[in-house]
Amino acid sequence: MNTVETSYLPPLIAVGDVVSYRLLEAGHRPDIALVDGRIKRSAADEGIREAVTEGSSIEVRNPPAELAAPAVRTLRRAFTVNEPTTILVDGEGDLVALPAIVAASSGESVVYGRSDEGMIHVKVTDDHRTEMRDLLERFEGNTERFWEILEGGS
Repeated sequence: MNTVETSYLPPLIAVGDVVSYRLLEAGHRPDIALVDGRIKRSAADEGIREAVTEGSSIEVRNPPAELAAPAVRTLRRAFTVNEPTTILVDGEGDLVALPAIVAASSGESVVYGRSDEGMIHVKVTDDHRTEMRDLLERFEGNTERFWEILEGGS
């Protein structure tokens, strides 16, 4: 297996078990990995689960089709840790890609999976953050509180 020289790569946030696993296989450990132990709504196989949960991890609950406050807080906290961190999501982790793009700095990368199509790489720009903010504003719920949490409040 070939490895990738990682000293020049910008911070990387991976969303999904397969995405995280494939990046690890390529020799690049994500700075933040969001995994939920599921692939296409089925349990990930043991080898993938073990690989993506190795190292420092934080567990959080995020119900399907939601962005719960604890998940957003945990994501924010992971951005402040100085070592690769895996967020183990009990529930659904896919939607956390949206606030991850908003929280990432320009030039950082967010990679997420698209079923049966592959991986999507977003090299974060101000335009990406604006687009995600606009999308997140359309979600139901307490968006004021959401932004407070995402932007560093408690």
